[in-house]
Amino acid sequence: MPRWLLPVLVVYIVMSVITAGAYIYDKRCAKLGRRRIPEATLFGCCLLGGWPGGFVAGRMIRHKTRKASYRVVFALIVALHLAAWGVVAWSLIQKSID
Repeated sequence: MPRWLLPVLVVYIVMSVITAGAYIYDKRCAKLGRRRIPEATLFGCCLLGGWPGGFVAGRMIRHKTRKASYRVVFALIVALHLAAWGVVAWSLIQKSID
């Protein structure tokens, strides 16, 4: 296992917890009619590795599941992360073959 992998996974876990908390807080604010967390902030958390937490929290509390424009941007963020991990995996496989 590459040395850099553990710190990256820790970032994903920490950002997922932060993002899930942000989703939960934003949902609560929406219900109470309070000021909400800007979507750009939620997207930023997802982009920085928190998309798994955003996905799980969004499904559990049914938050940001109906707004099509949000779902499209979220899906693009997930696709970006999966593509990046695909490139990393391909690189590691090629390195092990050589």
